Amino acid sequence: MACPLEQALAVIVATFHKYSGNEGDKYKLNKAELKELLQKELPSFSKQTSEASLQQLMNNLDCNSDSEVDFQEYVTFLACMAMMCNDFFQDLPDKMPRRK
Repeated sequence: MACPLEQALAVIVATFHKYSGNEGDKYKLNKAELKELLQKELPSFSKQTSEASLQQLMNNLDCNSDSEVDFQEYVTFLACMAMMCNDFFQDLPDKMPRRK
């Protein structure tokens, strides 16, 4: 049985590939695929996402300016999200999630 961190890594990879390539390049997320991923997989973070903020996120993630988000750009985004969550929970020690 895989450890929780191994399971988390598998979910990160599988989630990317679940949405990538529904249209166009199967190894990249276009804007519509990224929007669907955010809405379905990160609903708490994307409830108020406007088209303008989605475009800004796309521009920020798309380091190579190909109008798509590749796996490296996606994991960079997830790393930033993890760091923001860590910063949030550090300020609220009573709410820090703990492994049991």
